[in-house]
Amino acid sequence: MGTFTFRLPDIGEGIAEAEIVAWHVAVGDLVSEDGRVADLMTDKATVEMESPVSGRIIAIAGEVGDVIAIGSPLVVIETEGDEAAPAAEVASGPSTGSGRADFVVDEPVAAAPVAEAPLSPSLSPEGEREKVVHAAKVLASPAVRARAEALGIDLAEVKPSEEGRVRHADLDQFLAYNAGGGFRAAGAKRADETVKVIGLRRRIAENMAAAKRHIPHFTYVEECDVTALEEMRAQLNEGRGAKPKLTMLPLLITAICKALPDFPMLNARYDDEAGVVTRHGAVHLGMATQTPGGLMVPVIRDAQDRNLWQLANEIARLADAARKGTASSAELSGSTITITSLGALGGVATTPVINRPEVAIIGPNRIVERPMFVPDGMGGERVAKRKLMNVSISCDHRVVDGWDAASFVQALKRLMETPVLLLAD
Repeated sequence: MGTFTFRLPDIGEGIAEAEIVAWHVAVGDLVSEDGRVADLMTDKATVEMESPVSGRIIAIAGEVGDVIAIGSPLVVIETEGDEAAPAAEVASGPSTGSGRADFVVDEPVAAAPVAEAPLSPSLSPEGEREKVVHAAKVLASPAVRARAEALGIDLAEVKPSEEGRVRHADLDQFLAYNAGGGFRAAGAKRADETVKVIGLRRRIAENMAAAKRHIPHFTYVEECDVTALEEMRAQLNEGRGAKPKLTMLPLLITAICKALPDFPMLNARYDDEAGVVTRHGAVHLGMATQTPGGLMVPVIRDAQDRNLWQLANEIARLADAARKGTASSAELSGSTITITSLGALGGVATTPVINRPEVAIIGPNRIVERPMFVPDGMGGERVAKRKLMNVSISCDHRVVDGWDAASFVQALKRLMETPVLLLAD
């Protein structure tokens, strides 16, 4: 027998540490070579760690939410062969400082004896095994599985709400429904839940707090008549052939890219420590995307060089990668201005938080139909049904003046209300 110390490898240029966001093994578990050991997060990208050897786990580095340094021990594995990493090396490993994981060896604890319970008349031991296997095939996070087990819920009986994955909200619905004998009670009481803020949610919290702490925000909102823009979008979609279906987003991004050259102070990043604002020539547009783990911002590189259908393809590709957790660090960094939209939930107006160190973020809101006075072609006016959308912009008041922000949105409004300009060189 020997032991192998698997140390956290270099998982990205300039990365000194990573946060443990999920364990897939515990002390006493057998792991195969290339078997999944843990998920670690850095710079909003989650990296899966796989074991380089087969054996039994005899030690793990801390708990979910702990941060460990690159080169520190992640797990110690007992192997059949004679590996070169002695256990003594674990105890004398480098300290990672306050708030970091302490590497400890946990001895496997024998399970307490459990009294035999009488089998249900309608369920044989074979049936119990089938039920366990069925539940094991259900997609769910370790936290959801642990909660379901504590509540005595068979995950196979819970209907997932999206992507075939059972989430905490699905457990809540299952509990509320069954508490009423199959009829969901309005306002049903649910148990208190303590959720540890880790991983992506911790990074979102830190980034949002830093943005509001350091940046004096101001928000400007303008109403845009997008009736003609929606008509043009419908016409483009009718004759698109094999091209992707256009949503409002590629059109809005095109308008942003056309308006920005006259407002370079908005397509910028502010290093407040160095006191330097970098105004970028290219538009690397961040696209705020809701994922199962929280908000992520994949980046459309050189958006100003892409046509409407290229933008549609890139929007779909990046959003899919972000939601699946496969987006790379490069695809999640380097944006110069960000757009954020709540889609059908867009509301009347939003006050979006700036994606620091950028200086501006744009938020389109929900399209609504309302009566408006419009020219009747004979020098008068008539009432007509129009499609209206409010556009919000939040800016860093240290480097962007209100006049500049308002002027930019007015330029954006002109492009959106006269959409033929979007296709003009």
